[in-house]
Amino acid sequence: MDFYIFVVGLLFILAISDLMVGVANDAVNFTNSAIGSKAASRTVIMIIASLGIIVGTTFSGGMMEVARKGIFNPEAFLFPEIMVIFLAVMFTDVLLLDLFNTFGLPTSTTVSMVFELLGAAIAIASVKLFSLGLDFSSIGIYINSDKVVAIITAIPMSVIIAFTAGVIAQFITRIIFTFKYKNTFKKVGALWGATGITLILYFILLKGLKGSTLLSPESIDWIGKNTFSIVGCSFAALTVILFFVIRFTRINMLRIIVLIGTFALALGFASNDLVNFVGVPMAGFHAYLTALSNANPMTLMMTALSKPIQPQSFILISAGLVMITTLWFSRKARTVTDTEVELARQGKAKEKFGKSRVAASIVEFAMFGINLGRKPFPAAMQTWVGKRFKTKSFFKKADKKNTPAFDLLRASVNLVVASTLIAIGTSYKLPLSTTYVTFMVAMGTSLSDRAWGSESAVARVNGILTVIGGWFFTALIASALAAIQALIIYFGGLTAIIILVILSVFFVYRTHLLHKQRTKNDDPSKAVG
Repeated sequence: MDFYIFVVGLLFILAISDLMVGVANDAVNFTNSAIGSKAASRTVIMIIASLGIIVGTTFSGGMMEVARKGIFNPEAFLFPEIMVIFLAVMFTDVLLLDLFNTFGLPTSTTVSMVFELLGAAIAIASVKLFSLGLDFSSIGIYINSDKVVAIITAIPMSVIIAFTAGVIAQFITRIIFTFKYKNTFKKVGALWGATGITLILYFILLKGLKGSTLLSPESIDWIGKNTFSIVGCSFAALTVILFFVIRFTRINMLRIIVLIGTFALALGFASNDLVNFVGVPMAGFHAYLTALSNANPMTLMMTALSKPIQPQSFILISAGLVMITTLWFSRKARTVTDTEVELARQGKAKEKFGKSRVAASIVEFAMFGINLGRKPFPAAMQTWVGKRFKTKSFFKKADKKNTPAFDLLRASVNLVVASTLIAIGTSYKLPLSTTYVTFMVAMGTSLSDRAWGSESAVARVNGILTVIGGWFFTALIASALAAIQALIIYFGGLTAIIILVILSVFFVYRTHLLHKQRTKNDDPSKAVG
């Protein structure tokens, strides 16, 4: 078993690396709205996000089951086979996420983990089927096909729902408040702010508590039974508090809401996505402890992984600290931030993506649909709606460097809608992609806010297509690469593992140099404030 002590240690080393490259990509999901709207200084935003991560790590216990039994049936695999699967997943995840970070493309750590587990498990299952003389139709013995279908279905659905929710929420919000929202906000801002904050409290602090490792089962049960009373009292209290704050102080409540939303989305990210980084190493460690207590560990079926376990808070919080360190110091995180903020910028931006015929066709088709949809409505109503979306009242500054990419109102909608959707997924133990949700909400609100002009629309759509294309690339490459590495480790043993370690270190070093060269004359921090 000495060899497997080395394997477990390598899993945790890879987990730290995975946390660093993964958070560098996912960090933009909960900081972009605050950074893009300049709700506060970067330091303040980072502090708020860091607090959210620490709290969120204690809510992620329920999600850990996905790594152990969500994709494959552990009782059908031997201990050595399980360890091969886990190693292949971790090697693949580090390489794939680091590649996306280098080119500043947001991708999904959830999708990468799910398809890596699927690819590696299918590879090892195929070897077992071949050795038993069975055909591929028996793969259901090893793969949890029902759960895989549910997860894979939930991921594209999250894209559609997030984009639609972003469009609708921003359209209604802008109709009510317009870009010149200060006067209107004094009248109905208390109700609007209380609604947003209450949604965050309900879906994250209440629903998310089901996975908490800090609260006792009795406390969680009490909260569940009194959910509606807590929500009702919170909404009433927040409405009154916000009314007096808006009327009698100079505090900009939208800034407060954006910062609360940043905290909430960081919490939702940590509670939902932590499994993507430490779930596999923790499952590997649990498998090792189970095998260690057995007289014949090499022939032990991993039925123990099917049983629920409660992860230690110390491990979760330690992972959160690694996340926070990466959040503060990663240069690649700022590159990914630059991509998403510029795609959502109101008006002119430094277009990173060129134009394509496909993007142009989509824009033409969308404009045709919008014009067709306007026809049933009276001209007077169309004119009135158009006036609600005039941006001159907000974007007056000539100094582009100090002008936010979008206003605080849109930033607050981004955060409230995205954090709510992610928290719903967490409460039902669905590993929704926080990247897909937050990115598509931001793109939906941008479209609804008419952020894309006639000149920039094609380039923006092309950028979105590039990002979404990268998501499909993630799924296909993650599955294939994990399968290949699983077979290499399975047949190559220790020698293969050492070679993969050397190749991985070399790859990460080369991408570091490439990223440094790409950003030499383009400091992303200056571009997004």
